[in-house]
Amino acid sequence: MQNKHFHIKNMVCSHCAEVLEEKLKTAGFEVQKIELGELYLAQPIDENRYGELISVIRDNGFDIIDDDNSRMVEQIKQLIIQQVRSTQPLEENLSDYLSGEIHKDYQQLSRLFSAVEGKSIERYFIQQKIERAKELIVYDEKTLSEIALELDYSSQQHFSRQFKKETGLAPSHFKDIKENKRTSIDQL
Repeated sequence: MQNKHFHIKNMVCSHCAEVLEEKLKTAGFEVQKIELGELYLAQPIDENRYGELISVIRDNGFDIIDDDNSRMVEQIKQLIIQQVRSTQPLEENLSDYLSGEIHKDYQQLSRLFSAVEGKSIERYFIQQKIERAKELIVYDEKTLSEIALELDYSSQQHFSRQFKKETGLAPSHFKDIKENKRTSIDQL
């Protein structure tokens, strides 16, 4: 094995990339570049160093993806997370967006995602939006209407219904209790 490019599972934010980069450097790996879901080492590594690399990555809550189907599912997740965290609404529907970015038929992506994750792409997208909403509610910097708008809901009522369906609480009630009701993104 002489590889220097790796796909990483469970890397969901820039902080994840920073933490992993620091841990890899501490372990003696020369990181060329690290992005959401991807690691580029400056030099290819042999089998012995690959075992060390896997240990550092797994010890920090990540994993290496070594098959094409898992890579594609992780790419779908990364695109959805990036979209949910973007302040710009989608200009097209989610299926067209994912198909265009991955260059595969949406039905193929949907079947693969459901088989690997045990839930639909749409369900995962909704869960990500609700987790982002929880985060924004806890920050208490925006009104519920502003949060609904930022997350591209057609109305505050639609947002409230979906939030309650997912969490069992109305957004206003969630805002009042302010307990840690968020689920880690990689647990979705």
